[in-house]
Amino acid sequence: MATVTPVTASPLRGQLLHRHYRGGRVHSKRQPHRCLPRTSRLYCAPGGGGGELSAPPTPPATEEQAPQERPEDFNLLAANRSDFNEIIMVIDSPAARYLVLDHNKNIHSILPKTTVWTNSYWDEFVSLPAIIPLGPVALLGLGAGTAAHLMLKFWPWLQLIGWEIDPMIIELSRDYFGMSDLEKATESGGSLSVHVGDALSPSATVEGGFAGIVVDLFCDGKIIPQLQEVETWLQIAKKLMPDGRIMVNCGGADAEESLASSWVQNATVKALCSAFPGQLNWKRLSEKESVNYVALTGPLPDLGEWSASVPSELSTKVKQWVPCELA
Repeated sequence: MATVTPVTASPLRGQLLHRHYRGGRVHSKRQPHRCLPRTSRLYCAPGGGGGELSAPPTPPATEEQAPQERPEDFNLLAANRSDFNEIIMVIDSPAARYLVLDHNKNIHSILPKTTVWTNSYWDEFVSLPAIIPLGPVALLGLGAGTAAHLMLKFWPWLQLIGWEIDPMIIELSRDYFGMSDLEKATESGGSLSVHVGDALSPSATVEGGFAGIVVDLFCDGKIIPQLQEVETWLQIAKKLMPDGRIMVNCGGADAEESLASSWVQNATVKALCSAFPGQLNWKRLSEKESVNYVALTGPLPDLGEWSASVPSELSTKVKQWVPCELA
């Protein structure tokens, strides 16, 4: 019989990281990356490597649980550590597979099983190819390939080039998240090329520049500090071809910030706005989607044309983009 280990999620300051599952839908709170729900049970799958990573027992969740709610069962398929991450777990559930990193159990990648969509910021990246020139697209912060799966699903001709600093994550992604399939050419000629290394290195580029760059760089549940510096964005922009664009997961809002507050309280969006004055757009995902900020460089696209050119599930969402201007 599989070992059962209780899993709890301790919210970081400024984030509400737990989730509950109701009626098969994921209800998520404010976070830069999702986190395992408090009310869950983790089963170590036989031969799944669960014995490689031990953790002290955790007390049961103190939140009152509605009578109709039951803990979601998760299977631990693999657990390891690397020079870059003390905790790396691959966790499976009936609804999805998750790449979980760090002591706060932040989910850095999702592979849904019952739907194509993640109901989080990864879905936003699918809208980028509709408004950029033809050419390669960079994924800075590849993780287990959630964005790559989505983008090649709807734009199978794309040439994606991803950077991930942790080789252990790439190894596990090929074994458990189907990344090896993404590295094979589709019938339309698209594929994912994987590079292990620093996504912000000057060598993370291609001749002629990228048509688009997706930035999703986090460490310990927080966006990396370099992305709060204007100079970082100016260097990334140099890697674009003419009319290329950058789309960014800027992380979540502070816990003290209300849903009506301005983007200016997000340091990454503020740095972007300074780096691209008059050439930055932003939107804030709804509470059920994760309350993340996402940003897009360049002039605001024609929202009607953009809406008509993306998958129907995104047609309304792209109309929520607005120009970002310094107060």
